[in-house]
Amino acid sequence: MSEEPPLTTRRPGLSLAAFPAMIYSFLPYVVQSRLARGTVTRQVLSLAWPSVLEQSLVTLIGLVDAYIVGHLGAAALAGVGLGGQVLNFTAALFGAVGVGATALIARHIGAREPEEANQLARQALLIALGIGALAAGICYFGATPIIQALGAEPEVVEVGAQWLQTVAPSFLMLGVLLVGSGALRGAGDTRTPLAVMIVANLVNIVVALTFTRGLFGLPNLGVVGSGLGALSGHVISGVVILALLVHGRGQLKLGLALPTPDLTRLRRILNVGLPAGMEQVMLQFAQLNLILILAHLGTAAYAAHQIGIRLAAMAFLPGWGFSIAATTLVGQELGAQRPDRARRAVYVSFGLAFAVMTSMGWLLFFFSEAILSQFTTDPEVLRLGRIVVQADGLLQPIIAASFVFSGALRGAGDTRATMLITLGSIWGLRLIVAYGLAITLGLGLLGVWLAIGVDFASRAVWFWFRFHSGQWAKIKV
Repeated sequence: MSEEPPLTTRRPGLSLAAFPAMIYSFLPYVVQSRLARGTVTRQVLSLAWPSVLEQSLVTLIGLVDAYIVGHLGAAALAGVGLGGQVLNFTAALFGAVGVGATALIARHIGAREPEEANQLARQALLIALGIGALAAGICYFGATPIIQALGAEPEVVEVGAQWLQTVAPSFLMLGVLLVGSGALRGAGDTRTPLAVMIVANLVNIVVALTFTRGLFGLPNLGVVGSGLGALSGHVISGVVILALLVHGRGQLKLGLALPTPDLTRLRRILNVGLPAGMEQVMLQFAQLNLILILAHLGTAAYAAHQIGIRLAAMAFLPGWGFSIAATTLVGQELGAQRPDRARRAVYVSFGLAFAVMTSMGWLLFFFSEAILSQFTTDPEVLRLGRIVVQADGLLQPIIAASFVFSGALRGAGDTRATMLITLGSIWGLRLIVAYGLAITLGLGLLGVWLAIGVDFASRAVWFWFRFHSGQWAKIKV
């Protein structure tokens, strides 16, 4: 019997736009054969490139904020950076639900059961709304003590609390945005989240610039203006993605009827999502503890870390995209009972991520100073920021392995393994080594980034070992 044709990962007519026909015709034959319709490489690229662009736009929001706030001084940059850490912590909660939704929806799309996929998407959005309402209230009314708990100086606390209180009300729609995007990725649609993120970026940039510069006769609100930009982007993009899901996008169509809680489906989502959530929450707690270490190094070091890490995140983008491709294809191929094709998709994803991220890492290494100078003129911040960007550039091949193999495990629903590996590495290695090198041995910011490198290397090895064992292919979700 001939092999069943490969799964369709998106709607007809949305083929590989990253390779226009004129360019495609000039590619070598061996490359064209790998990109032929239905090949694993083409499926990976078709899913990965919109996710890369989407995450590029997410990163652009951070860079825009760093550019705008950076000109308001080091205290403003540090304060917004601390508020951003709280935002990242909240987003990690939504990301956990999104992981559960992506893995389960991909399984049912692969098994050609779209109605069950729709039911799961509805339940995932219910969870997101509940978490969003709770997080918005806590962060709005507790903004100052939350920022104080991070050990910042009084001036930084005041700025960070202002920014966090401005952004907090948008957490409700941020949950809809992140979980809705996860549901669409599980169905093989990575282009819609990209389009929505374009909207979010445009809104964020216009609103933030307007209210931090006092354009069009409107007031200059300083860091509050930056917060208004983030809030507006979250709310509008959340509304857009909800409207698209309600009216139908690809194989997902939620309809207007309000869903009631379904304990069986909620349990399935949380069974996959909770370990991923615990992983991300504890990861964010570890990041907050890392901030306490950075606080001992002074405001300039923290400001440099914030600018540098946002610039360095540009090199993470291919890893993110290929990780999403691995997550989606593993879930769909396991649903279609084709684990060998799932394995092949993961190794193709890793090979592509390795090549692209290594190249971007070298660009960051050699052009770090020129790029950093666009965001600050403080000589100490420039000096320290160069350490961050260059160190991260050298780490890109290792990060590629960590991203892709962990994404593959999550797509299979093997989130307990990824949780244990991440927690063991970041708490058992990153924080201990960072304190030892940065504080005890006096290496400062360089010591922090050497510890980050040790952490990523450990995770990459253990994720690969787990994937190589094949246990992920036997997990029931």
